[in-house]
Amino acid sequence: MYAVIVTGGKQYRVMSGETLRVEKLDFDVGKAFELDNILMVGDGDKITIGAPSIAGALVKATVKSHGRLDKIRIVKFRRRKHHRKQMGHRQHFTEIEITGITL
Repeated sequence: MYAVIVTGGKQYRVMSGETLRVEKLDFDVGKAFELDNILMVGDGDKITIGAPSIAGALVKATVKSHGRLDKIRIVKFRRRKHHRKQMGHRQHFTEIEITGITL
């Protein structure tokens, strides 16, 4: 069984027992929580599609850790103008483990 969930403005296809990194969530490490914005659930040949989400469907997950991704560098450069600008960004993430999917 798999589901397509929305969290942090992004869509993820998840299965039970899977671990993934999503945008930062405000839960403590080890805390169990439920995601209720489910777009689609598939179970073999049976597929349920929401309009826009499925009412009553839940994906249960547990927070494993929090962290920050590697730094990305942004460089803006204009030739012959003595202009050079550098910035960096490290995105926060939450690592979660999917524990169950229910319709």
